[in-house]
Amino acid sequence: MERLYLNELYDIYGSLLTEKQRKNFEEYYFDDLSLGEVSENNEVSRNAIHKSLKESVEKLEWYEKNLKLYEIRKKLKKLSEEYPEIKEKIERIMEG
Repeated sequence: MERLYLNELYDIYGSLLTEKQRKNFEEYYFDDLSLGEVSENNEVSRNAIHKSLKESVEKLEWYEKNLKLYEIRKKLKKLSEEYPEIKEKIERIMEG
């Protein structure tokens, strides 16, 4: 559950991370590489990757805590399921 949640937060807020943080996050969470593999790819220590991922997760969670865009998306999705007549409008809103 947490991995899926983090991936969804990344979809929403990932552009707010640094390029290095995005690269590390994507390799670890999307490409399913180990910390060691990510550290080898980037020629930094395993500990540096661990720290980068931890900071990235903290940032993503901070953005969600303050902006609540993930929570809003969940509510909109639920509304679209409950009210099919507005589903298309809600989907357009969610696509941005």
